[in-house]
Amino acid sequence: MVTAPGSAPSGPAISLRKVEETAPALVGLYKSAKVSLEKNGLSGERAAVYLVLDYSGSMREYYRDGTVQALADRVLGLSANLDDDGIVPVVVFSTDIDARTDISLAEHEDRIAKIVASLGHMGKTSYHLAMDAVIDHYLDSGSTAPALVVFQTDGGPISRPAAERYLCKAARLPLFWQFIGFGDPDSRQFDFLRKLDELPVPEKRAVDNAGFFHAGQDPRELPDSELYDRLTGEFPHWLAAARAQGIVP
Repeated sequence: MVTAPGSAPSGPAISLRKVEETAPALVGLYKSAKVSLEKNGLSGERAAVYLVLDYSGSMREYYRDGTVQALADRVLGLSANLDDDGIVPVVVFSTDIDARTDISLAEHEDRIAKIVASLGHMGKTSYHLAMDAVIDHYLDSGSTAPALVVFQTDGGPISRPAAERYLCKAARLPLFWQFIGFGDPDSRQFDFLRKLDELPVPEKRAVDNAGFFHAGQDPRELPDSELYDRLTGEFPHWLAAARAQGIVP
């Protein structure tokens, strides 16, 4: 977890050599993420990276076929460029919070299967509880550095007012929420996320602290380069706005 901005860093937070030694299977992802960060003016930036995973019943096949593990690996490849601890905090949610855990460079293989092996019933989608868990973790960490929260889901929340309220309140914290949709891109389930993405500033929230994109019916088919471009595309705009308002040091 990044604790302070420090003096101007340069290059990735974790070296290529360390990734080669601890997670050789992620080297390609690490390099691809680095290119997208450079493209979006984020080279040398430091930020914590969180992963929030939907564990609702309709997600079953995505866990079974390795799609969720693939996303976790890609997020870890991105995190290695931004945060030097090699660990991504993970929140798994459905009707309630199913797991608060992490995934690391050293132990990323089959990590998702190990996490869900001990979980029970796959429920519904309580966005606000997952957001609350991320906020608690961030505040408890004592960090003042920015954080990129990759929030994956395949449907809308069971309480839209609660989700919107949490997002707006969180706009005063150094957290940017990048929502990713899995499944049918034409589903009305994602209308709410598109609405969240467009909530007015400053009437509803201090800064635009969220983005949304759809990864398709089979997110594994989305090229790594395109995924990373989408994950990092709105982050620098938020950083600039958050720094201008003193939300990010």
